[in-house]
Amino acid sequence: MATPPATTATAAKRKPVFIKVEQLKPGTNGHTLTVKVVSSEPVKSIPNRATRSSSLLARPSRPSRIAESLIGDETGTILFTARNEQVDLMTPGSTVILRNAKIDMFKGSMRLAVDKWGRIEVTEPATFVVKEDNNLSLVEYELVNVVEE
Repeated sequence: MATPPATTATAAKRKPVFIKVEQLKPGTNGHTLTVKVVSSEPVKSIPNRATRSSSLLARPSRPSRIAESLIGDETGTILFTARNEQVDLMTPGSTVILRNAKIDMFKGSMRLAVDKWGRIEVTEPATFVVKEDNNLSLVEYELVNVVEE
């Protein structure tokens, strides 16, 4: 028995839904947003740990580069954790599209990150002015366990 052909609606990619910075919430992922890079500060390079057996096949490990970039749009700002190649894309003044971004919690505050399943694309300069007085990374969250009776 042959399988029915896929309809164009199910086979086509769904259009991304762009959100604003102020809509980000802790523990969420899959975000697509257009933001401007306000500033970018490198955090110290972390050397990758070598394995115990020094195999001839093991390639030399490069240290991980990490930078914290303040990014935002017309609704607010948030800290973005850029890793390795992402550090080069996060230059102050540039406009980027973050695809499949996720919220990581660091010391009780939100950080935006793009892992291996997401993408960062540099795009044309945006026309909006970044609202720098609404930094979501300055809001501290506390995990509260709710007991249902």
